[in-house]
Amino acid sequence: MTSKVEEALGYEQARDELIEVVRRLEAGGTTLEESLALWERGEELAKVCRRWLEGARARLDAALAEEAAAEEAGAARAEPEGDLR
Repeated sequence: MTSKVEEALGYEQARDELIEVVRRLEAGGTTLEESLALWERGEELAKVCRRWLEGARARLDAALAEEAAAEEAGAARAEPEGDLR
């Protein structure tokens, strides 16, 4: 379950914070408790990013499907309706 703060994060904000979390984890020097908290925050941020990307993919797929349907409809109208001899 996500909090309202996480839902309000844009993709870029979540991605940038996730980058910082990873940097801090890789740098070391944190206690086990701090590391676990960072890891958990990173997991939450990754989910936010994934939701944004899935939403973008769905919008792109819908736009491509709509474009393909319009092209098919245009092609069907452009075809002659048979031989009139």
